[in-house]
Amino acid sequence: MNDFKYSSDNKRYHTLNYYLKNTFGCKVFKVSINAGFTCPNIDGTVGLGGCTYCSAKGSGDFAGNPNDNLIKQFNDIKEMMLKKWHHAKYIGYFQAFTNTYAPLEVLKAKYETILALDDVIGLSISTRPDCLADDVLEYLGELNKRTNLFVELGLQTIHDSTSEIINRGHDYQTFLEGVEKLKSKNIKIVVHIINGLPNEDYNMMMETAKAVADMHVHGIKIHLLHIIKDTQMAQMLALNEVVPMKKEDYINLVCDQLEILPQDMVIHRLTGDGKRDELLAPMWSLKKWEVLNAIDDELQRRNSFQGKFYNK
Repeated sequence: MNDFKYSSDNKRYHTLNYYLKNTFGCKVFKVSINAGFTCPNIDGTVGLGGCTYCSAKGSGDFAGNPNDNLIKQFNDIKEMMLKKWHHAKYIGYFQAFTNTYAPLEVLKAKYETILALDDVIGLSISTRPDCLADDVLEYLGELNKRTNLFVELGLQTIHDSTSEIINRGHDYQTFLEGVEKLKSKNIKIVVHIINGLPNEDYNMMMETAKAVADMHVHGIKIHLLHIIKDTQMAQMLALNEVVPMKKEDYINLVCDQLEILPQDMVIHRLTGDGKRDELLAPMWSLKKWEVLNAIDDELQRRNSFQGKFYNK
């Protein structure tokens, strides 16, 4: 019997669905939009070419069409999702590229446009820890007082040697400083990590998860490294400089990571599914629900759950 307290659907980890339903009392889903931003790691401010794994759409491959205005993007995706959930509320998800990397007035106009739409109860803003200018931070703090705000920060790894390989453009210390800035405004932080990065072994990936466990942040997104066509990572794959993770190794690793994360940390993601016509490896990741079900099965087999081995 599963007695994990942050579950209403027999999951053994603290799902985002559980958190949203218990916070807002109804179905809530994120609507991914592309607000037309760029990134300091692309335009030359800190680097060129972006992170080596990043797609041409700035990791916003399932976001709206950037050729459409924000309201049309939002409504198009909302209508698709309403076919599955007929009654819901929404979080506007600024997903593609770096969504605090623009003058404050530009950010305000985009954020407020989405917040003004019917049944939007919050925003989730994906960004980098080196893109939190003082005026932007002040505005985010004010926004946090009047809506449900999540800021998603890309960490990927705590290992600076790996960050250099993937052309991340900032070090671990910069990430920690970004976390403290957001905490000073009581903003909910969701940390992104990636399993399967070049040259990282099991212990290194576990060290990243352990570090996040001790950050006292709202949530985490655990990603699998996807190797996408026409990226620098695709070139590394061709040269055998990166080895895609095997499904069994990924499932075991994720379960081990869940076991050391605090139970109140919300799990926003455990895997991903790249676009079939753009994905080079690992192809097993396209069957997202098989991966998620296998994680559930492994936790059950172990009689385990999120936080089983968490030590403060």
